[in-house]
Amino acid sequence: MSVILEKPPQTDSKTALVLFSGGQDSATCLAWALERFDRVETVGFDYGQRHVVEMQARQAVRDGMAGALPQYAERLGDDHVVDLTGYGRIAESALTADRKIEMDARGLPTTFVPGRNLIFLVAAAALADRRGLEVLVGGMCETDYSGYPDCRHETMEAMARALSLGLDKPVVIDTPLMWLTKAQTWELADRIGGEALVELIVEDSHTCYLGDRTHRHVWGYGCGECPACELRAAGHAEWVAGEGAVN
Repeated sequence: MSVILEKPPQTDSKTALVLFSGGQDSATCLAWALERFDRVETVGFDYGQRHVVEMQARQAVRDGMAGALPQYAERLGDDHVVDLTGYGRIAESALTADRKIEMDARGLPTTFVPGRNLIFLVAAAALADRRGLEVLVGGMCETDYSGYPDCRHETMEAMARALSLGLDKPVVIDTPLMWLTKAQTWELADRIGGEALVELIVEDSHTCYLGDRTHRHVWGYGCGECPACELRAAGHAEWVAGEGAVN
């Protein structure tokens, strides 16, 4: 059976909080959540990232969702932005400081921001608790990714348990892209919202680590050379070639 379902499964949960950066993955996750939950809110994080255009892109994608998915427009609730600039100064990386993108001594790219997803999930869980939102949705993936350890399925399982213990209530973390390639992520967006959603992701979402919004490619805007652009471009090419389906 395809991992990309024709219809959303039945769930007892009615509300969700999407960790929303404005990139391709989080945009697809937002569409995925809108298809499944009655009320969906979003949260973004300002951690001092150099590509500040990301914060602008997230608003553009949110604003465009109503047009791309009009059948779910009423489900999209409030947006929240959390100031984590203090953390960003502690966890310096090529995303927060003027450093070359290369591999470090551990074999991780210097774009790795130590503990970023862990911090995001703690903040999101606290917000969800106060907002009465049942499920956290994130675009973490360990299929086509840059090797970040805080994107792994095992990490997400551990975080869900730690948050459940710390909040003394069940905390659910849904990661719909965890086992999808980038080609399959494009396919999922197409399945949910067709051409309108794909076009929104191409035109308004932002992935490039260098914050390049001047170079337009068939897959969107970006430098075309950083690891994020390479993954996005390769996935798009594979999807267009019809190689993204999983049976």
